Amino acid sequence: MYRYILLYKPYNVICQFSPNGNNSPTLKDYVSVSGVYPVGRLDQDSEGLVLLTDNGIVQNRLSHPKFGHPKTYLVQVEGIPDENSLDQLRRGGVLIQGYRTQPARIKILAQEPVLPPRNPPIRYRKSVPTSWLEMTLTEGKNRQVRRMSAHIGFPTLRLVRISINLEYLSLSIEGLNPGQWRELSQEESPILESLQY
Repeated sequence: MYRYILLYKPYNVICQFSPNGNNSPTLKDYVSVSGVYPVGRLDQDSEGLVLLTDNGIVQNRLSHPKFGHPKTYLVQVEGIPDENSLDQLRRGGVLIQGYRTQPARIKILAQEPVLPPRNPPIRYRKSVPTSWLEMTLTEGKNRQVRRMSAHIGFPTLRLVRISINLEYLSLSIEGLNPGQWRELSQEESPILESLQY
């Protein structure tokens, strides 16, 4: 029987189980289940949803770029981007480190989302306003969200992945706090299992 775990990865945690030599916390500090591995990666300075499993077929299917499962992020950026700037990213085709991005769904949030405080907190600068975006991508290149926001002149300050959406299942961090995890339910697991066929 395969294991499927949803973890709310905290800030500054390396998305692997083995130590990397700089004494940063790893997934092993939060998940005591052996034999599971992350599906894809989430940068050390990013927070949010990480799916862990010991099912190699499902892991490969969810990680492979050709399947393009949408992933949604809450992104705090420095400054307040206008719609023209965001339209560049919505259309796709932005050249970042040798590849062109796919179209993205992006909206500016009217108010700050309710999230647990980050430790350490984002540095507050009274003279520089910030805003929050909701971004949904179907690809996951290295540091892509940060590079996209920097490309239009609005650096990312905080990045939280809130969901991974499959055809018949949406996985989210709802109900979890940073460092907490849960197993997929008896209703969710068979849907994920069906990906291997």
